[in-house]
Amino acid sequence: GDEGANFLKNRQQIKMSELDEQLAEYIAEWRKQRAKEEDELKKLKEKQAKRKILRAEEEKKLTEQKRAEEDRKMREETERKQREQEEKRKRLEEVEKKRQSMMKGSSEDGVKKFGSKGGDKLSNIQAAKGELGKTREQLAEEKKIALSIRVKPLNVDGIGASSLRGKADEMWNLIVKLETEKYDMEERMKRQDYDLKELKERQKQQLRQKALKKGLDAEALTGKHPPKIQTASKFERRTDRRTYDDKKQLFEGGWDIVIKEELEKIWKEKYDDFMSRTKSKLPKWFGERPGKKAGEPETPAEEEEELEPPPPPEPEVEEEEEEEEEEEEEEEEEEEE
Repeated sequence: GDEGANFLKNRQQIKMSELDEQLAEYIAEWRKQRAKEEDELKKLKEKQAKRKILRAEEEKKLTEQKRAEEDRKMREETERKQREQEEKRKRLEEVEKKRQSMMKGSSEDGVKKFGSKGGDKLSNIQAAKGELGKTREQLAEEKKIALSIRVKPLNVDGIGASSLRGKADEMWNLIVKLETEKYDMEERMKRQDYDLKELKERQKQQLRQKALKKGLDAEALTGKHPPKIQTASKFERRTDRRTYDDKKQLFEGGWDIVIKEELEKIWKEKYDDFMSRTKSKLPKWFGERPGKKAGEPETPAEEEEELEPPPPPEPEVEEEEEEEEEEEEEEEEEEEE
């Protein structure tokens, strides 16, 4: 009994030692796997940090490029605006010089250019249309440029009393001149307004005459929208609730449509009758085939059906005429006898 107990005890000890060895192997393997995973995780974190740094550098480069592009566009836009401003300024300077020379010539001749009552109506209208086509910003900009050209800076540093008096007289004369031009411009503007009103009134009269010729109301063509189509009398006591399509169909069709529908119906009936008729076949030929020559083979029955019938003979007009002449001669001979 003691030997059996010792044997079992030794066996259990062996099993426990084997289990301990297996557990030690498992733990060592697990530690190796854990160390490997930690190394991989560390590498991934380092890679992620590098990517983050690279992405930040790329974003920085992109923002710098975007800023440089925006700065370039803004610089090009400002340069373009400056060029346009300079071109407009030069153009206005040329116009101002021409105007000054024209005003000088008109003042020397004693003729006012802009205040003339019998001015050119067409030029007034064209000028008014050109001014109406400009926006408020364009007009303000042109006014600013024109004022910068006309109003010159005063240099009064180190000038004596006599020079100041002369400068004051010069400015007074300039004010008188500008007020005169202002009055002339106001008169020209009044004339342009009058011309536009006159043309609008003429157009309205022409449209009224056109509407009356067409049998419409006199004010039908003078509005913004085309006139409504009158499908019923406007003097009706009851308001018409029908739609435009219903009213339009009242004026369509008529007796022509009824006749057309009746003819279509008759033709359809006759066509149906013709198509539903009984088709009778011709009897077969039992004798010799007409037109058959000696020595020709016999025609089979199937080919006879496929052969087309011969065309009808042409009317013999000459023979009929000869027969009529013979009959007339016989009648004349009988009368003579």
